[in-house]
Amino acid sequence: YEPNSFNGPVEQPAAKEPPLRISGDAARYDHRVGNDDYSQPRALFNLFDDGQKQRLFSNIAAAMAGVPGFIVERQLGHFKLVHPDYEAGVRKALKDAHGYEANTIALSEEATAAE
Repeated sequence: YEPNSFNGPVEQPAAKEPPLRISGDAARYDHRVGNDDYSQPRALFNLFDDGQKQRLFSNIAAAMAGVPGFIVERQLGHFKLVHPDYEAGVRKALKDAHGYEANTIALSEEATAAE
């Protein structure tokens, strides 16, 4: 996928398929346009009881062991867009499990430094 934090593979426009003539021209559909990535996980999170939420936070924190801080912060930003309690719970679980503290470097600066 791209963008990639580790300068991995990128899309090659030259390899793009030409339009397929069916009943007019067909082309690629950008599924991201108008797509809401947060309402479904928010609805599920809101269904969880406190015990389920704590297990979710702990499982995510365990899976994030060793992940670079700028990626952790980026993911925490997504969790916050789902629900502020989701982000706060995972952040606390990261601190409890790994002693993780928030980065003091802005994400854009750290991403540039990693390149």
